[in-house]
Amino acid sequence: MGTIWQPSLDHGQGPKYKAVIAAIRGGIETGALKEGDKLPPVRDLAWTLQITPGTVARAYTMLTESGTLLAEVGRGTFVASKAPTPEPEGPIEIDVIAHQSQKLDDHYNVNMFSPHLPSRGQASLIRKLLAEVAQEPPSGIMHYPSRIGAQPAREAVVRWLTGTPMGAFGQSDIVLSHGGQHALLLAFQAILHGRRPAILIEELSYPGFRRAAELLRADVIPLAMDADGVIPEAMEEAAKNHDAQIFCTSPEVHNPTGGFTPVARRNELVRVARKYDIQIVEDDCYRMRVERAPTYRMLAPERGWYISSLAKILTPALRIGFAIAPEGRTPDLRRVAEYNCFGLATPLIDLCAKLLTHPQIDTLAENTRQGFNVYVQSAVNILGGYDVSWRANVPYLWLRLPHGWRAGAFCQAAEAQGVQIRSAEEFVSRDARAPHAVRMAVNAGVSLESYEAAILRLRQLLDNPPEQLSV
Repeated sequence: MGTIWQPSLDHGQGPKYKAVIAAIRGGIETGALKEGDKLPPVRDLAWTLQITPGTVARAYTMLTESGTLLAEVGRGTFVASKAPTPEPEGPIEIDVIAHQSQKLDDHYNVNMFSPHLPSRGQASLIRKLLAEVAQEPPSGIMHYPSRIGAQPAREAVVRWLTGTPMGAFGQSDIVLSHGGQHALLLAFQAILHGRRPAILIEELSYPGFRRAAELLRADVIPLAMDADGVIPEAMEEAAKNHDAQIFCTSPEVHNPTGGFTPVARRNELVRVARKYDIQIVEDDCYRMRVERAPTYRMLAPERGWYISSLAKILTPALRIGFAIAPEGRTPDLRRVAEYNCFGLATPLIDLCAKLLTHPQIDTLAENTRQGFNVYVQSAVNILGGYDVSWRANVPYLWLRLPHGWRAGAFCQAAEAQGVQIRSAEEFVSRDARAPHAVRMAVNAGVSLESYEAAILRLRQLLDNPPEQLSV
């Protein structure tokens, strides 16, 4: 049940969040706050005390971590039903408070540039498997990587991709890479030819597409989009005017908007690609083992290239990715990979084989996906009323800003509040006009309480655009 507790702050020197902590603890000591009492929502208490929601969120976080309060997702924050462990007295207390403050400061600054995976046991499993590889490396530690030595890892990738609608493929079709970006470069190198090749991309797209193209001195042509993805007529017009050799796309989970390209639109784009002999490179790194539509490799087996990695569902630290070429093009892709780096390091190959065939791996992946969904749903609840695009099983949100905010200014204001997000400008070509929007990746590496506090600070900015930018 709720409480009619009416706090007051000691407005002496020192951080305001510490004054909120003292007020809550005082309420508990005097009996004004009893075990099980529900505290006011962050925004309500901030309004009552005339301070920022971020200040209240910091106080709630510290008291939750110390055991004084209990936070329950979807219900609120309560006075803990069990008394917290008594805090040390004397000089030691200062050290404890300093430690808590440092921990809180780490969580107060929440990085939402890229998704941070929730910890669901991956780290422990990887450490265990690394120890096994160190003791008995199947591939040895004194030899170059080889196709034969990497076969167990490729077979493990085939198992990992079970259910992904890609048509026929086997372990011999898998080319391992140092992450998804490296796989993208390998595919580009295997395809591009001539003096002035062009790569077609979505007008809003993952910046890595452009960077990979620039490294290979290819022209980058952005294509107009609608709610279903790239407009076929825009693709055909670009193909008429450029030596378009690659169409690079993320149809399953569009980055940055989280959009989805229906099968009918994919088939229209395949028709254009066949007409102008354009290869289709599909970046599928954000498909979290949830199938909605066939890949381009299934729809156009003669020209569909498939790229993915383990970064978004297990860990980005290992840099394990893979590419699958269309029918008949595997030798080209394999040759580029071997000329590029000879292959992955043998201990990494052995780890990949063990990791992707481990009995716990499917459960870990599912728990990671569900962990992301909890954070996404929480952000959507807080940002209700604003123009937010989101989907279950996608670890980021796309926020179209209200009148009064431009993307660059909003990102700067957010960073001043300890929240780092990406402007739409990062997802368009240099000379293109960007929408007034931002991408907010889920950071499940911090507590849900800290993440919610960060989203609340963004909500505060949205509710109060600066006067000089308002309309």
